[in-house]
Amino acid sequence: MKLATYKDGSRDGQLVVVSRDLSQAHYATGIASRMQQVLDDWTFMAPQLQDLYQQLNAGKAPHAFAFNPEQCMAPLPRAYQWADGSAYLNHVELVRKARNSEVPATFYTDPLMYQGGADDFIGPCDDVVVPSEAMGIDFEAEIAVVTGDVPMGSTPAQALQGIRLVMLANDVSLRNLIPAELAKGFGFFQSKPATAFSPVAVTLDELGNAWDAGRLHLTLQSIWNGRKVGMCDAGPEMTFHFGELIAHICKTRNVRAGSIVGSGTVSNKGVGEGSAMQWPKGYSCIAEKRCIETIQTGQPVTDFMKFGDTIRIEMKDRDGQSIFGAIDQTIVAPGTAE
Repeated sequence: MKLATYKDGSRDGQLVVVSRDLSQAHYATGIASRMQQVLDDWTFMAPQLQDLYQQLNAGKAPHAFAFNPEQCMAPLPRAYQWADGSAYLNHVELVRKARNSEVPATFYTDPLMYQGGADDFIGPCDDVVVPSEAMGIDFEAEIAVVTGDVPMGSTPAQALQGIRLVMLANDVSLRNLIPAELAKGFGFFQSKPATAFSPVAVTLDELGNAWDAGRLHLTLQSIWNGRKVGMCDAGPEMTFHFGELIAHICKTRNVRAGSIVGSGTVSNKGVGEGSAMQWPKGYSCIAEKRCIETIQTGQPVTDFMKFGDTIRIEMKDRDGQSIFGAIDQTIVAPGTAE
């Protein structure tokens, strides 16, 4: 099934069930009013929502209405936890190579992860408000999962059983703030503003065989200012699958229902050698493009985002249908957001 959260003036919005083709929606008020309620009582509420979903797809839901992504908050507007990994090691390798440093061997056996702000997510069509262009505004196209309860000490296989929903993320980064923050030794903070998520979150059965052992084998599209810059395959080059990422969190603590775990920037390797190497699948963040330019020419050429820039992030199934709807945002200065 597919679930979304509509804006209603409250912090947590109103839960709606969305049809498979994203054309129709129906309020889930008779079952649950908020997404977190469903995650807290999944075994009882999910089957009821599934029944409503089937009625909606069959055209038999009596109070259905046209689905509008612009009315959506993040599917889970605020969460108990937002932990973002860096599961695509090609991204890490490019960043390290651009500054002539080696990737530590432990990075290949133990996932990188940071804990971001979970109290103020933004909707898929909300403006991205940034204090200054000088901060180095970047998008990051990612996959994310929402969990149920996952006990401390869970194995990767056990952790996979705790995944309830899948969605897309734009993990906005302020690149020019990152070096000083990392130099302090405590990780990202001001350099990671509010994250945006796709209009809908979907259950694993909606993904069919594209979901395989904790990886989503479909193409993630990134369109910057109307130009397609990324068509990255989210599956085979994901070094750590979602079960491994969740198990990493579970090593010393429980993960509770309503936690969100991100994949990190989806990244694919180039083809060819040396300065002739090409990246035919593009990139899912500008920083990666700048790293490629630095490796090939000695310095970056592509600028970060400016006020007025747009970014669209979307994933389609093998029949060309949008699965999650699109993240479609504009970068704006404070006081100018719509």
